[in-house]
Amino acid sequence: MANSPVIAIKGLNHYFGEGALRKQILYDISSDFYPGEIVILTGPSGSGKTTVLTLAGALRSVQEGSVTVLGVELKDASKTTLAGVRQKIGFIFQAHNLLDALTARQNVQMTVALHGPVAQPEADARAEAMLQAVGLGQRIDYYPDQLSGGQKQRVAIARALVGQPQIILADEPTAALDKKSGREVVEILRTLAKQQGTAILLVTHDNRILDIADRILALEDGRITSFATGLNASAGQMLNSLAGLNRRGMLIPHFQGLDAGQFVHLLEETTHELEQLLRTLDLSRQQVTDTMLDQVLVASTLKIVELLEADRATIYLVEAESRQLRSKVALHTGEEPLEIVISMDHGVAGHVAQTGEVLNVPDVRAERRFDPSIDQRTGYQTRNMLCMPILRRDGTVFGVGQLLNKKNGGAFTAADEKAFRELARPLALILESCIQFRNPGGGSAPAPAPPG
Repeated sequence: MANSPVIAIKGLNHYFGEGALRKQILYDISSDFYPGEIVILTGPSGSGKTTVLTLAGALRSVQEGSVTVLGVELKDASKTTLAGVRQKIGFIFQAHNLLDALTARQNVQMTVALHGPVAQPEADARAEAMLQAVGLGQRIDYYPDQLSGGQKQRVAIARALVGQPQIILADEPTAALDKKSGREVVEILRTLAKQQGTAILLVTHDNRILDIADRILALEDGRITSFATGLNASAGQMLNSLAGLNRRGMLIPHFQGLDAGQFVHLLEETTHELEQLLRTLDLSRQQVTDTMLDQVLVASTLKIVELLEADRATIYLVEAESRQLRSKVALHTGEEPLEIVISMDHGVAGHVAQTGEVLNVPDVRAERRFDPSIDQRTGYQTRNMLCMPILRRDGTVFGVGQLLNKKNGGAFTAADEKAFRELARPLALILESCIQFRNPGGGSAPAPAPPG
C-alpha cells in the first residue's frame, strides 16, 4: 500500500449560515486516507459526517483548513479544478440517482463518457463487464423500475467503479436496503475496490456493515471523538475489523513525518484509547491485543529507530522465572520474523534488565558484557548500541529497549540517551497493556531488582 494519502484533511472547520445565524458544523477535523483503505465515518445525525464527505468530494467549498485530494489542494481552488477532481472520484449515495429513462448499461456508460471520448463498442464492453462484476449480468438491459432496491444500488456501484477511480465516497449506501441486500452491496464494494486499490470513505449509521472497515472515525458534534467510544455500540461486529488492521499495516504510514514531540503525544493518546477500548469490550482479548497493541508497538519501534537514527532495534520482555529476555519486536532486514531469547545473566541487555541502568556502548569490541552470539546467528555486525530499561508504573524493569548502530557511523550520544529515555515511557505503556490484556491478572513477572 502506498504511503501517500489520496485524501489529506488538516485542521478542517466548516460553518453554515451567515451573520447571527452562522453555526460551526466541523471543528478541527484532521485525517488521512490511503489507497485500498476502507474508512467508515459514523456518528449521530447532524454530527457532520455528510459535510466531511462532500468537502472531500469537492462538492462543497473548503472554508478553513486544508483538504488535499489526489495531490490537489481544494481550498480556494477554481471551479475547473474542482470539476477535474470530481471526475476522478466515484460517488455512491443512499438515493441511487439512476436515470429512469436509461437501462442499467446506459446508466453505467454515462460514467465512461465522463473520462473522455470512448468508442461505443468499448463503452458497452466496460459497462457490461462492470455490471457482470456486481452480479447483474442478466439484467444489463433492465430499466431502474424493473430492478429491486439492492439491484439499483449495485448499478450505482458499477457506475462509480467503472471509471476505476482512486477514491469512492459513499453516503449511506445501505440505508434503504434490507440486511441481505445491504451485506451483498458492501461486499461487492469491498471486493471490487480492493482489486482496484481504491480508497473508500463511507458514511453510515448501519452497524451491520462496520466489520468491512479498515478504520472507523466517529464524529460527534462536529468533532472526531474517541475511537473506543465510537465502537462501544458495535463491539462484536468490530472485532473482525480490528483483527485485520495488523495485516493491512495502517498505523505505520500515519507515524511517518511526525517529530519527536508529536510522536510521543500521538503514542500516549493512542495507547490510552486502546486501553479504554479493551476494558470496554472485554471480548476476544487475544485477537484484539495481538493485532492492535502489537501493531502500535512495531510502528512505535520503527519511529524510534527513525528519530534516533539507528540501524536496528529490539524490544525485549523480561521473563523473571526463567531469567530470560525474549524479543517482542526485533527489527531486521530479513523476511521471516526474528525471535531472540537470551539469558539475563550475561550480555548488555541482561545487565540492563537486572540493574535498571542505561548502557551506552560506543564500541562493543571493548565491552566485556557484549554477547556476539546473535551477530553470529544473523550475520549482522554490531558496532555500538544503546540499551534502555523499560519500567512498569511501579518502577520495576519488565523490558529492555535496544538500539544498534548509529547510522552516521558514530556512536549514540548523551542526547540520544535522553531522547530514548523519554520515548521509553510511552513504549512502556504499550508493553504493559500488551501483558495486562493478554494475561489479565498475570503476565511476565518483574525483574528481580528494581532500577538503581
